[in-house]
Amino acid sequence: MLNSEVAKAKKVISKERFTNKECLTALEIKEAINNLRGAVMIAYPAYHGLPDWEPVKMIMENKFEFELLQNENFDYLNEKDTSIWWAGKELQSGKTLADYVGKNEKTKIVVKLQKSGQGAPAREPMIDQKSYTNMLSYYKKKEEEMKKLETDNDDSYLNAPWANPNNLKGQLLGTGNIQWKPK
Repeated sequence: MLNSEVAKAKKVISKERFTNKECLTALEIKEAINNLRGAVMIAYPAYHGLPDWEPVKMIMENKFEFELLQNENFDYLNEKDTSIWWAGKELQSGKTLADYVGKNEKTKIVVKLQKSGQGAPAREPMIDQKSYTNMLSYYKKKEEEMKKLETDNDDSYLNAPWANPNNLKGQLLGTGNIQWKPK
């Protein structure tokens, strides 16, 4: 049961959602944490049997300090050492968003967090990797078709009866099926 809840929580925060451009809301995160908390409570009622130093118990009781955790997979940002970037501009802490965006309350902006002093974050590509590969394969296929058509100089269709330029004239005058030699 714990493993299934962990898998569901990982699915909620997975990179696939980012690549599919699905939003992650605070409600989804809280729901996943509450589901994990419930699974731990079922496995260890009232955390009975878990030692005080167990990270799961500390996290569930909100006593765990994530800032002290050193892990190369995570990059924890401190509030004082973090800058907020939007539209290639660094947002200053003394100004409001209305100074940058305007007073329209329906405006949605997406910001990026970056450590102070590192400059602007890298821009995202205009199209995702899957669309890019699909476009490249389509254009490659079209290019091969054009090369094939350029090399195909077969003029045998010119001798076909449907390609005769005088065919319509012969049919209108009634001279379309006249044969000069007997068969």
